[in-house]
Amino acid sequence: MSVSTGSDVGFDELAVLKLLALEGALEGDVKLSCSHLADRLEASNQTASRRLRRLESADLVVRETVSDGQWVEITDEGERTLHAEYEDYRRLFETDSTVDLDGFVTSGMGEGRHYISLPGYKRQFAERLGYEPFPGTLNVDLDEESVRRRGAVTSLEPIPIDGWEDDERTYGPAVCRPATVETADGDVYETAHVISPERTHHDDDQLEVIAPEKLRETLELEDGDHVMVSLGDR
Repeated sequence: MSVSTGSDVGFDELAVLKLLALEGALEGDVKLSCSHLADRLEASNQTASRRLRRLESADLVVRETVSDGQWVEITDEGERTLHAEYEDYRRLFETDSTVDLDGFVTSGMGEGRHYISLPGYKRQFAERLGYEPFPGTLNVDLDEESVRRRGAVTSLEPIPIDGWEDDERTYGPAVCRPATVETADGDVYETAHVISPERTHHDDDQLEVIAPEKLRETLELEDGDHVMVSLGDR
């Protein structure tokens, strides 16, 4: 299992995060004392307090101290971290591992068309994905629930796309993950990948999807249309 939330956060802190979730901290503020948490962890009060501080420093929880304890709530980033751990265990104990993300088609800034057409990337796409993508990406704005689930994608095996350089500049690496795209009408396109450049202008609430064909035309999509993007084993 990988821990990528911060240098001070490790498996001990993730255990605390799980306990907080079991106490109800995913749904809202829960009140608890360090002594109660220490009892659950079979650790000292000082150890429990230190682990909470580390979770707070990593923006995985927010806390408010009061006279008889503290109110603690797991943040969106903390929930994404728990989802990623959950997906790790799914990969261990289940034959299939997929993450379904819902969103709406949106217009991009046109960067995908340029970068996907560059020879240093095109060669790797052909070798590692088995096709040369249409020069452009399908851009999807994720709904709120899918933004929270997106952290689970990190547990899926990536296909690396290496960085490279030419005489003018250096181009950064990216990772691709197999994906299917399903429309609200039930049409499904299977030979697609979600691409995540190391350097991107997109936030966590957006996906870029590449495919051998222009997905907007093949699936008859327009801005605002609902799609489900399923990542992982098919």
